[in-house]
Amino acid sequence: MSTMHAPVTLTIDGRPITVSEGTTIWEAARQLGIDIPVLCHDPRLPPVAVCRVCAVEVKGARVAQAACIRRVEAGMEVRTHTDQLTRVRRMLVELLLADHPIPCAKHEKNRDCALELLGEQYGLLPVSSGERERTRAAAPAPHQSRGRLHDRGGTIRVRPRVLEDGHDLSSPVIAVDHHACILCDRCIRGCDEIQNNEVIGRTGKGAQTRIGFDLNLPMGQSTCVSCGECAAVCPTGALMHKPLTIDVPLSETKAVDSVCPYCGVGCAITYHVKDNTIVQVSGRESPVNHGRLCVKGRYGFDYALHPQRLTVPLIRRAEFYPKGPLSKDVRGEDGRWQRKPGGIVDYAEVLPAFREASWEEALDLVASRLKQIKDRYGPGALAGFGSAKCSNEEAYLFQKLVRAVFGTNNVDHCTRLCHASSVAALQETIGSGAVSNVFADIQYADVAIVIGSNTTENHPVAATFFKQAAKRGTTLIVIDPRRPALADHAHYYISYKPGTDVAFLNGLMHVIIAEGLIDADFIARRTENFAALQETVKHYTPEVVEKLTGVPAEQVRTIARVYGRAKNAMIFWGMGISQHTTGTDNARCLISLCLMTGNIGRPGTGLHPLRGQNNVQGASDSGLIPMVYTDYQRVDTPQVREKFEKAWGVALDPKPGLTVVEITHGALHGTIKGMYMMGENPFLSDPNINKVRKALANLEFLVVQDIFLTETAEFADVILPAASFPEKEGTYTNTDRRVQIGRKAIDPPGQARPDWQIICEIATRMGYPMHYHSPEEIFRELVSLSPNLAGLSYAKLGTSGELWPCPDPHAPGQSVLFTDSFPKGKGKFVPAEFMPAKELPDAEFPFVLNTGRVLEHWHTGTMTRRAKALDAIEPEPFVEIHPEDLSTLGLQDGDWVRVSSRRGTIVLKVRSGNRTQKGSVFIPFHFREAAANLLTLDELDPYGKIPEFKFCAVKVEKVREQEDLAAASAA
Repeated sequence: MSTMHAPVTLTIDGRPITVSEGTTIWEAARQLGIDIPVLCHDPRLPPVAVCRVCAVEVKGARVAQAACIRRVEAGMEVRTHTDQLTRVRRMLVELLLADHPIPCAKHEKNRDCALELLGEQYGLLPVSSGERERTRAAAPAPHQSRGRLHDRGGTIRVRPRVLEDGHDLSSPVIAVDHHACILCDRCIRGCDEIQNNEVIGRTGKGAQTRIGFDLNLPMGQSTCVSCGECAAVCPTGALMHKPLTIDVPLSETKAVDSVCPYCGVGCAITYHVKDNTIVQVSGRESPVNHGRLCVKGRYGFDYALHPQRLTVPLIRRAEFYPKGPLSKDVRGEDGRWQRKPGGIVDYAEVLPAFREASWEEALDLVASRLKQIKDRYGPGALAGFGSAKCSNEEAYLFQKLVRAVFGTNNVDHCTRLCHASSVAALQETIGSGAVSNVFADIQYADVAIVIGSNTTENHPVAATFFKQAAKRGTTLIVIDPRRPALADHAHYYISYKPGTDVAFLNGLMHVIIAEGLIDADFIARRTENFAALQETVKHYTPEVVEKLTGVPAEQVRTIARVYGRAKNAMIFWGMGISQHTTGTDNARCLISLCLMTGNIGRPGTGLHPLRGQNNVQGASDSGLIPMVYTDYQRVDTPQVREKFEKAWGVALDPKPGLTVVEITHGALHGTIKGMYMMGENPFLSDPNINKVRKALANLEFLVVQDIFLTETAEFADVILPAASFPEKEGTYTNTDRRVQIGRKAIDPPGQARPDWQIICEIATRMGYPMHYHSPEEIFRELVSLSPNLAGLSYAKLGTSGELWPCPDPHAPGQSVLFTDSFPKGKGKFVPAEFMPAKELPDAEFPFVLNTGRVLEHWHTGTMTRRAKALDAIEPEPFVEIHPEDLSTLGLQDGDWVRVSSRRGTIVLKVRSGNRTQKGSVFIPFHFREAAANLLTLDELDPYGKIPEFKFCAVKVEKVREQEDLAAASAA
């Protein structure tokens, strides 16, 4: 909680100022617009006063004081610029310049090396490039000084930089020049205190001291996660971002504030643009990320400039019917393997099946074919997959098109594959699928549970706040069968058998009830059905839970007591909870755990399912799901339907539509005839790919709208080129419910168009005119139909966005929900019994497969595998197996193996890892050449209709040498 500080009045350079107690002199001077130089300090870092360049005179003090660390006192009189201070600062800068390459790479490129700027300010360096050349020509003979050239006069002589052993270029994204380092420790503190990764330290002694990565490894071989924070805070050219597109000074670029296009954290970013090219991305201050970024947000932007971008509409050639997969990888029969570098679609294999077309021809064909199917088979024969990568405005228009023009509720998107079960449970128990508190509220929690979430890889910037909270005293409990990196920062880590979530959580509730740790008053006032829950969990003693889950009974008791005794406790969860056939039951248990302890409705409490995609929250808010319109208003509620019929001017289908997997099944069995897919790639994202392949080929008509020719597009009749994220404007809603504006930074290539414009064209051609002038106009319509969005406008959103609900347009949105009541009245306890997974290991398939993401890639890799830096860091698929299992199988790290389930086979390299339990394997699902979803099960959770991505039975076999050679030869 924030602490109230008394006001303190002082004078700085004769000017009075009143600031809060605890403010430093440097901060107070900054508020007055007085510039006190610093080298080691950054406003986001705690001060350490290493460089002493910020020294000031304080009346009554015997020596100069470091302004960055000295706190103000009442009546203090400070002088920041005197002759004596200038002499001291000049001497300190001169000493640092003596061992500094001049110009360093940062100053040579951007003229913003903080040390060299001070050198120029104090007359130690010439200011302009012309003066540099004159100084070089006229300078007297230099002498050696600590390995650097130094003039005998008062000016440091400029010398060309030479490549010596102090350069480390091993990282794909950051260049290290130890010669330019002034040992200010900003990089160490940025790594430790902002990102909380703790990779960088000091190594060596005396004059040989320098920054080091881990145990003095090259940066690219260390545990560095390439977040770029060190380069962002470095004041010199010691750590610099490598150019990924064109290499120009940032001073020559245009800054465009926007939002990161990757995960649900929704970090605020600034694009730096020149000549319609994104040159660099930097983090900016916002309530979400406070300037922090991860490797994807900072270095994953160049996908938009990839030469494979779609630029013209494409129509399938007549000779490529009947439809089917076009590339070898997508066609791939079970067990087929090709050792093929890179994992993106080979356009040479696919493009011959299509011809270029005008927009008029392509749009007319799309509209006429969809209308023909509707007229012939009825509205229910059509369906649409929207995208959580698109904006709120585009999601709203897409579902409006499907409902008002197609005449069906068969519309869904990837929420069905991530948190559909969480939303189902939240709607059932408290009446809202929204997170109750923002993730930064963890700073106010006494205890935080993070369960089923590999936060450091899926939501890296959110993870920095979790790690920071743990350092500051929040008891962090991490629970996951596969050990996430966040467990290294946790006070408790629990690993149970895969698929036993319900048993473990029921065990916690059993102990909390048995030991009287419940909040009886809260239960009585604000909940119902507690007796039913109590009856269910009484059988889950810690000893029974130990047999079911493998977690020792005493550990169950310990975790229950720590959570149950907390004054304020939060629960975060990810897809390790939701992506199960029992996902809704898992979420029900977490909600019950929260309700029985009264941990909701206050800062530092509540429920937060961490949303995956950048706009999966917003797409759901905008109605891109089959059973609700915008703001979760049910399609089968007559008064709600009448409201939307009046707004849209057409009769609407009263029946909830089909979900993602149900639509795919419908295509396979011939009940779904035509589909419109905007920004979705179900061929790789959906379970049981062999079935998806047959379903896509069975569609009478498919239109795919995307920025690249995806695996799914191989089955399309028409492909429409869309604008990518930085090429259009729109709003996006992050996991906190914060709505933010993504602004256009560059123009789309060729004839590519924003998705919202394409949707309008198709609707209009199908006989339902849609005419909007801007995304802002669409947003106003969305808000007018969505009670929880009332009060929001583009003007209100500004540069930092706003949380919903925001009932007062003149006040901030609500960061904490359910303070006094729940949308459904009383919160409902819904008990759940433990049930085993649908497919268990056996003698033939002895391992449990778990799928998920890696830090550098996103979903099906359509964007990240076309981002040079991201693909360089993690270029190929792998299966992670416990070392003891490797030994049993006769395998070594790096061997090629065949992983098979009852549905398919893939071949990939093995990676030894202690994070994965014995008896389990982990495969990331980003890689088309070893598509994990060839193996997964398409059984559904009966409530959320989410498929089982986290548990199926597989076997692992070594690829024999002769098969290896034959496969390589075939490739």
